[in-house]
Amino acid sequence: MDSDRSELRWGVEQRLEFIEFRLFWEGHVNRSDLMDQFGVSVNQASTDLNRYIGFAPANMVYDKSARTYVRGSAFQPQFLEPDASRYLAQLRSVAENILDREDSWIANLPSFASAPTPVRGVDPVTLRSVVGAIRRSEEIEIRYQSLSSPDPRWRWIAPHAIAFDGFRWHARAFCLTDECFKDFLLSRMIEIRGSRESGTSADDDLDWNSEVVLEVAPHPELSETQAKVIALDYGMRGGSAKIKVRRALVYYALRRLGLDTDPAARRPQDQQIVLMNAPEIGHSTPRVSAPVSGGVNG
Repeated sequence: MDSDRSELRWGVEQRLEFIEFRLFWEGHVNRSDLMDQFGVSVNQASTDLNRYIGFAPANMVYDKSARTYVRGSAFQPQFLEPDASRYLAQLRSVAENILDREDSWIANLPSFASAPTPVRGVDPVTLRSVVGAIRRSEEIEIRYQSLSSPDPRWRWIAPHAIAFDGFRWHARAFCLTDECFKDFLLSRMIEIRGSRESGTSADDDLDWNSEVVLEVAPHPELSETQAKVIALDYGMRGGSAKIKVRRALVYYALRRLGLDTDPAARRPQDQQIVLMNAPEIGHSTPRVSAPVSGGVNG
């Protein structure tokens, strides 16, 4: 069996990755799994399984009694890097009806649920217009409802990126009214009525194109064992974790991590982590009262 991966077509490599995903997470795989997931024939499924054996003969063996291939004791991934985040992301996508259960690579979904989040009403036509403007380097005229004015206003913006703050989707754009780069919630774009060529370059958005590092550590008033657990939660090494974030998104990152308030305002067991390098990122006050450099929502 040819074991040269460089000549594999994308569809074939995806099916081999699927085989490995099932072996790692489920412990077994068979022809019907491939047939159901990819709509291939019996012969094609058999070919894929044999091809996988050619690449990694020690990774699976055929169990005659169960009539399926099972994970070998010397299993070593060849086509994917086992990733808990990817597995959990599939569970979350199914729970939130983003992904149909049939489209998940997980065969036997464990019982699961996620805390509900409000549905963000992003109009698909609005999103299409924003993405199109980004692709074509255009300005668009939007009717936007900000919380700084009682009524919606028309304004021209030049969007160049889409951003997610953990709860809501934004367009990162140059605002021709305020003459600065800022964020506009997609759900607050009420109407779009025109477009034109843009003279603005995304390279000029310094906050978007620069990164800062948030260094977080367990709250110093936690016990030693509590601090060790928090270190595990956040993947800390040497007592701290370093999180890279675009400067334009620092406000959102701090808020999501619960670092936008004075650590002394909450119990250590509730606060859990503290920001070690606040002065370096310009976060020198106990509470962040506004987004960094021309931020939220117009």
